[in-house]
Amino acid sequence: MKIYVMTDMEGISGINTSEQLVSGRSAYGEGRELLTREINRIARFLKEEGVDEVVVQDGHGSGTNIIWEKLSSDVDLCITGAVRTRYYRKEIENADGVILLGYHAMAGAAEALLEHTMSSVRIQNLWLNGEKSGEVALDAGILGDMGIPVIMVSGDDKVCAEAGKLLPWATLACVKESLGLMTTALLPSHKAEEVLKNAVHDAISRIGEMKPYVISKPVKCKVELTERQPIPHYANRVSIEFEDARTYTVTADSVFDAFYGTY
Repeated sequence: MKIYVMTDMEGISGINTSEQLVSGRSAYGEGRELLTREINRIARFLKEEGVDEVVVQDGHGSGTNIIWEKLSSDVDLCITGAVRTRYYRKEIENADGVILLGYHAMAGAAEALLEHTMSSVRIQNLWLNGEKSGEVALDAGILGDMGIPVIMVSGDDKVCAEAGKLLPWATLACVKESLGLMTTALLPSHKAEEVLKNAVHDAISRIGEMKPYVISKPVKCKVELTERQPIPHYANRVSIEFEDARTYTVTADSVFDAFYGTY
């Protein structure tokens, strides 16, 4: 069995401020340590459940957050790089399932820790086929187009609630409660570890029940920008419809092409 682990940082246990997430900030080193530790825990739990291969993708920001020399040997391959390379098809397409580790709630989610959708600087809101959506829906939809199910999502209570509505079959691992944009009720490390261990056991034991999340086609991805700024360079194509200077829709035959067509 092969499991692909897509990582973000906002939902990692112990993360509670943007200072832990951005290169050059005061607590970024701590954030990298927390991310790497959580990846190692998940990889160990997966191997204990009989998983043969664990592939990890660094999906936060530049994709260069994992501390390579501290990565456990339970991880068989670690993929790094910019966000547009996060869907590494060579390794994903033969995976039995995907874990979304350390994810966060969509832009605008009430009292959610560090809520945003892909870019807090660029995107105010995003909709897929008329449904307001975040990164869980985007990634699950892209994976669904490949026939790959999301089997587990970890993060705060707000992203777990979001994922539960989209992916009712998936296991949810709530490692903290968000009380505001940068206010969090954190579980102690050993308790968060136990939550993750139990979630991995449940997800792997029920992997036969997991389903790909498939969004109906064609896919309409509507983006509202945070401020007036450059729109896609091929904006004269008929697949793009403009609502106003900050809001437009891209229509495509896949979630990947619809979303990345908005750039």
